[in-house]
Amino acid sequence: MGVQENRAALSARPGGPPGPAPAGPGTHRLGVETRRDSVLCVPSSAGAGQPMPLLVALHGAGGLPDGSMPMLQAVADQYAVAVLVPQSRESTWDGIRHGYGPDVDVVDRSLHRALEAVRVDPARLGVVGFSDGASYALGLGLANGDLFSHVIAFSPGFVPFAARVGEPRVFVAHGVADRVLPIDRTARRVVPALRRDGYDVTSVEFDGGHTVPLDIALRAGQWLGWSTPPGG
Repeated sequence: MGVQENRAALSARPGGPPGPAPAGPGTHRLGVETRRDSVLCVPSSAGAGQPMPLLVALHGAGGLPDGSMPMLQAVADQYAVAVLVPQSRESTWDGIRHGYGPDVDVVDRSLHRALEAVRVDPARLGVVGFSDGASYALGLGLANGDLFSHVIAFSPGFVPFAARVGEPRVFVAHGVADRVLPIDRTARRVVPALRRDGYDVTSVEFDGGHTVPLDIALRAGQWLGWSTPPGG
């Protein structure tokens, strides 16, 4: 039997040659798609040639909420981390519905552009998502554990199947009163399964519904430990 193709595999990697026009601080459309284009938020503290962390942020079902870019830019500025925001081709991510395909391509091309635009620290590259985006973050993150060192899943439903590579650390947070994706059918099954498979998983349950409270988001940021460079 041949080696199974990893349809969720990404080819983008840090360390390649920079693009012709490095991105300065602020919000930049990447031009990878004419509809539902990807966006890169570069922190205000970005210095010329200085490596920075990067988070790939995956939206929930329905797409990117209106008015969310200023919030994401504020996250980039506060935590000195670049935030890449791709968008699914349909209302949610392909791996949630019918298997990996065009959305993997969009994420990959967006990452290539982002890695040309800013210098990224390969030890501090992660993927984060909420709801359907959290499920997709788990699927992509575990399939690309040689690229992503950290995976953050806020209120995931499940882990879309893909061949797995590497051993990224995983953070899962879920509200005990979630009526959209009830915790007993989702996180409380996902977390033990990941631990049985040998992953280092931090699990946080909180009093609340299908949302990401500020204190939970801050805990995830602290868990990343990216406030100072490795060895800094």
